[in-house]
Amino acid sequence: GTQNVAVGALALDANTTAANNVAVGVEAMTSNTTGTQNAAVGKAALAANTEGNYNTAMGPYALNDNTTASNNTAVGWNALAVNTTGASNTAVGMEAADAITTGSNNVGVGYEALGKATTGADNSAVGRAAALDNTTGSGNVAIGNEALENNVTGNDNVGVGKQAGRNVGGAGN
Repeated sequence: GTQNVAVGALALDANTTAANNVAVGVEAMTSNTTGTQNAAVGKAALAANTEGNYNTAMGPYALNDNTTASNNTAVGWNALAVNTTGASNTAVGMEAADAITTGSNNVGVGYEALGKATTGADNSAVGRAAALDNTTGSGNVAIGNEALENNVTGNDNVGVGKQAGRNVGGAGN
């Protein structure tokens, strides 16, 4: 690969043809082979990435398990940590969206926002523990600390304000 920067033990260790990557930290992007235009800063940030492109991971274990997904942004310890193939997700905050595996187009901002989401898509959660228990629900909007916190599988719900819709289940609320 060309025009790559690697700083830290095992950073970009497996790189073959990938170009325009920045990896700073122990094991940052250690498995990357062909993924291009990624930035990883922190221990094991984007560590499992092999082919994903245009990802940004800042913080220890941010996007740690990402393999082929692209267009993700994770800032904070463990943010989007187990994402493997989910694309176009944004997580900002410690453990934000840290359980998403294949869900796409999600936004989690705040400590544990979308913290248990796995496969849900098109969710937006802003605030501490906003939409925390959502696992597979899609199309939800939670703004405020603990808004829609206990919604597990419901779709298309909106909660605005502290603890708004905290115990809402079902859809279209």
